[in-house]
Amino acid sequence: MSDTSQPTPYRVLARKYRPTDFATLIGQEAMVRTLTNAIASGRLAHAFVLTGVRGVGKTTTARIIARALNCIGPDGQGGPTIDPCGICEHCRAIAEDRHVDILEMDAASRTGVGDIREIIESVRYRPTSARFKVYIIDEVHMLSTAAFNALLKTLEEPPEHVKFIFATTEIRKIPVTVLSRCQRFDLRRVEMDVLATHFSGIAAKEGAEIEEAALRLIARAADGSVRDGLSLLDQAISHGAGLVSEAQVRDMLGLADRARVFDLFELVMKGQMAPSLDLLAEQYALGADPAVVIQDMLELSHWLTRLKITPDAADSSAASETEKVKGTQMAKDLSMAQLTRTWQMLLKGLAEVRSAPNPLQAAEMSLVRLAYAADLPSPAELIEQLRNNPPSPHGPNGGPNGGGGSGGMTAGGGVSAIASQAVGPGSSGGPSAALKMDLAVAVQPVHLPAMPVSFAEVAALFSEKREGVLAVQLRTQVCPVKFEAGRIELRPHKNAPSDLAPKVARFLSEWTGRRWTVTINLTDPAEPTLSEQEAIAEHKRREDAANHPLVRAVLEAFPNSAIEVVRDLAEPEPEDSDLAFDPELTAGDEEL
Repeated sequence: MSDTSQPTPYRVLARKYRPTDFATLIGQEAMVRTLTNAIASGRLAHAFVLTGVRGVGKTTTARIIARALNCIGPDGQGGPTIDPCGICEHCRAIAEDRHVDILEMDAASRTGVGDIREIIESVRYRPTSARFKVYIIDEVHMLSTAAFNALLKTLEEPPEHVKFIFATTEIRKIPVTVLSRCQRFDLRRVEMDVLATHFSGIAAKEGAEIEEAALRLIARAADGSVRDGLSLLDQAISHGAGLVSEAQVRDMLGLADRARVFDLFELVMKGQMAPSLDLLAEQYALGADPAVVIQDMLELSHWLTRLKITPDAADSSAASETEKVKGTQMAKDLSMAQLTRTWQMLLKGLAEVRSAPNPLQAAEMSLVRLAYAADLPSPAELIEQLRNNPPSPHGPNGGPNGGGGSGGMTAGGGVSAIASQAVGPGSSGGPSAALKMDLAVAVQPVHLPAMPVSFAEVAALFSEKREGVLAVQLRTQVCPVKFEAGRIELRPHKNAPSDLAPKVARFLSEWTGRRWTVTINLTDPAEPTLSEQEAIAEHKRREDAANHPLVRAVLEAFPNSAIEVVRDLAEPEPEDSDLAFDPELTAGDEEL
């Protein structure tokens, strides 16, 4: 007699190891703590909404909540508990998806008001056997507006024997009127270390040997999703026939070797283009996706920036040895301007690679562009160098720029000096060096105005730049409160324009090559306006002149005379002045 029994069908890991209670639910401690306190105190909400990324456990959590609310214990006498027994008839029926009082609905396929009306009509009936009738609506954000409106009244005042549990990945698409009637739980992305440990335990139960580095790659690719990670683990075990190495997982995921990504990043930042393209081609031949390579470099630039800001990040257990040792050194060697510029260029390059007809070519062009710009000074650094080393009107050989000899093609001593400093002695003449030499050739002499050292000099600069209206407003309609290089605080008169401060800041930043901040200060003591200060100073000069013994004697001798102008002795006499000395005037003339 032959054996007619059928082999047990294979269950994927994501279903086989689906949590059945809160003890096996990983990474959601905050939610479990809240539910534990609510059940212990009897303060159970009538509606819950669970939100989070795909595969983080929203539907699984909804089913666990349904079990926790309806468990009666092994003896049939228990009440709601945070630790469902898994033995009673309700726990078993819910686990097997056959409980008549636990109703699941997929809102992605049943979006209409008619579907919700069925729920509303069945709510009035008490549960058949369970303590609570539980309605689990998955992807609830897919319901139509009419369906949400139909649900509102029932959701606000449901019968005491009914509980609603909603799950969604798009919490912002749910009307606020619905959210306000629910207790909300945000399920977090599961951390990479927690995922790797979880996957290691499952691999051991499956009898599979998998390297720790391979587990970390799978956890990283899962991006916080337990289900995605289990699907990748399932695939990796099949791919490796029970013995899974890091190289096999990299090949399966289309990833480049992490250490080689560091090498590629370092070569590009040094401007060594030929080896960089060879290394990219080598990784592509081994199966690495060009978009993934650029994305890995993008993540590396972020990691180096974090190390630059907080060196203690290298102590994280999630960081590999390469990330700790080599990453720390690279973060020290690269400036913050280089790292932020690299991030922006790689982000743009990633979008190009994903949309290009030939991703490899787009990736190569992104690396070329990055190599040529990697070591250039930022605009602020360039302007500061120009200020500290202003260009000379003569070329390096003493002749004027544009003249003969080797000085004819340079922008002047200042810019040439900047280029030589950037390239440095012993440069290999890579792309970055070539581009910086082109910069030295192309830049024309830049003459930046001297940095104003007082508010009066600021007003004078506006007059010099032919911004007459602003110059008059600065002199007559604002009172200076505080002044320092790059920062001005003002108290405007009521007739001053409202956009005066931002205009002044914009023009000063443009003219001086340095960022200026101009703010309104209505609390601290302020000085008089510039015109008022000048009037006060002129009045004092006249008083001082009138008190001079010789002038006082003249005024007494000539009662009808008056002081018209007071000048310093160092000032030249204007030729057309009415008070200029006339040698033909006799002592008897009554003119002063």
